Amino acid sequence: MPELPEVEVVRAGLAPRLEQRCIVDARILHPRAIRHNEDSLDSFAARLRHRQIQAVSRRGKFMWLRLDEAEAVVIHLGMSGQMLLSTDPHAHESHPHLRARLLLDDGLSVWFIDQRTFGYWRRDDLIPVGEMGQQIPASISHIARDLLDPLACLPEVAQAWKQRSRPIKALLLEQNIVSGIGNIYADEMLWAARISATRAAARISAARLLTLLEEGQQVMTRALAQGGTSFDDLYVNVNGSSGYFSRSLNAYGQAGRPCARCGTPIQRRTVVGRSTYFCARCQH
Repeated sequence: MPELPEVEVVRAGLAPRLEQRCIVDARILHPRAIRHNEDSLDSFAARLRHRQIQAVSRRGKFMWLRLDEAEAVVIHLGMSGQMLLSTDPHAHESHPHLRARLLLDDGLSVWFIDQRTFGYWRRDDLIPVGEMGQQIPASISHIARDLLDPLACLPEVAQAWKQRSRPIKALLLEQNIVSGIGNIYADEMLWAARISATRAAARISAARLLTLLEEGQQVMTRALAQGGTSFDDLYVNVNGSSGYFSRSLNAYGQAGRPCARCGTPIQRRTVVGRSTYFCARCQH
């Protein structure tokens, strides 16, 4: 599933092409694409026509098109969702996994393709959250700030974790203290900070927890610069290109390969129900 860097790559590709544009036509082609809405396919599409896209925003793994009248379309890519752009009105018309399409007033088409249909679009109201008055969709108001959010307070996150007795890997995957981290980047952060995935957060010093968060920022920044992590053609950017951070992974998916620090073979085991890759010598 795309994590924070992959979703940010897509958002950054959409923003300069979509912002301040008007939706002149919309089509929804599969009911699962709007399964969190009460609208029919046609009524959902009708509600988007002639609306202006004011901004393309993101928090964690969620992004949204901010429309006029304090409304938004939340977009979750799920396992295989793709947001593709084209000036060719027929570019993906016959794609077997096409779920939705927007046509903008400058002739640009936005195509939502989703092979596994875990992704979705959701109409939602924008509500103010936090002291800064930032507006985010109501349905994701419980999602915490992420590591790339300039307003995220890492010492506060570290202190919140310090009060918890669960394994640190479990807390990394939760989205209510800090968001956007999935299995790939959790393992990479833990490897970089030399922390065992099974260690209880309460038994890790606040200083080491802060280091873990800072390492996470660096890992995600590097991933972002390389277009995110792609293991197949299901995750692509708005131009249809895959990211190549998978070549730089030190832990995730590296079972049996030597640790880049000490040479000990990377191991794999299940932690909190998720495949977890780690160096038994470096991480403790």
